Amino acid sequence: MGILEKIAEIEREISRTQKNKATEYHLGLLKAKLAKYRAQLLEPSKSAGAKGEGFDVMKSGDARVALIGFPSVGKSTFLSLMTSTASEAASYEFTTLTCIPGVIEYKGANIQLLDLPGIIEGAAQGKGRGRQVIAVARTADVVIMMLDATKGDVQRELLEKELESVGIRLNRLKPNIYFKPKKGGGLSYNSTVPLTHCSEKLVQLILHEYSILHSTSVRRGCIFLTFQSFLHGTCKYVYNKVDQISIEEVDRLARRPNSAVISCGMKLNLDYLLETLWEYLALICIYTKKRGERPDFNDAIIMRRGASVEHVCHRIHRTLVGQFKYALVWGTSTKYSPQRVGLTHIMEHEDVIQVVKK
Repeated sequence: MGILEKIAEIEREISRTQKNKATEYHLGLLKAKLAKYRAQLLEPSKSAGAKGEGFDVMKSGDARVALIGFPSVGKSTFLSLMTSTASEAASYEFTTLTCIPGVIEYKGANIQLLDLPGIIEGAAQGKGRGRQVIAVARTADVVIMMLDATKGDVQRELLEKELESVGIRLNRLKPNIYFKPKKGGGLSYNSTVPLTHCSEKLVQLILHEYSILHSTSVRRGCIFLTFQSFLHGTCKYVYNKVDQISIEEVDRLARRPNSAVISCGMKLNLDYLLETLWEYLALICIYTKKRGERPDFNDAIIMRRGASVEHVCHRIHRTLVGQFKYALVWGTSTKYSPQRVGLTHIMEHEDVIQVVKK
């Protein structure tokens, strides 16, 4: 029996099983098996086959953004507009047959943009190279779901269903769970909140399903699905071709959460999309300064929001932390400028730092 048949059998058993306290353990185990099989769908096949063109590309730049959507929604046109890479665009479907990378240069950062082939309904089961497309989307920091504004919400619902079926939960907070495997000592479980939807026994059964016999788990939230290999990603819904719909429909789509409206044909609202993409990626620019000289505003260090002085030192040189004495920081993260800080000081966007060594 193949993986697809096993998934269908488990889904049928879940649908015909009554949900009550007597069956909660059984349903939990079924969901754990279902999540494991769905994750195996995206794993490359171990059997030898004909060698073909590679699909994934090496991760580069400061962040990675993946374009995902149905055929002929404007992904290749968007890549050509935002980067110097020319991706073939035509009026027929499936113009793009492999992953085409490009680089967006914005505020000193290099953001890798991936133009993925259009997926179709049933992509999670492997139709139309859907498994490869979704597997690449899992490696991205942000997923741009390109949608055709003329087709309403049908495409959005279908794509969300396909991604959720392989364990990608978009724009949802990750459950606050700490998990650490051990070499021995059995399973140790603690919870800081009341147990309402699961119990310690159910968590142990789920971990046993993944052959995890020794671990320490601390749960601070009410959802236990994190144990079932879910990836929590950030998604931006982008409605293209808004020049072909009414202004009332444009206003309705623009007011939806995590959504933006653009027109690649008329180059409308692309600057707003870039700005919101920067916020989604949570990137900040840090400028360096030598003693007695002006700051270098032409070469910024790109970091993630929440980065400390120690992270900046590691980015400059791996041995700088060992020689670190203190740092002078100018910017919004300080009470006064310059402020003498240590390694734990949190940097903010467009701060200037001068590192003093021992």
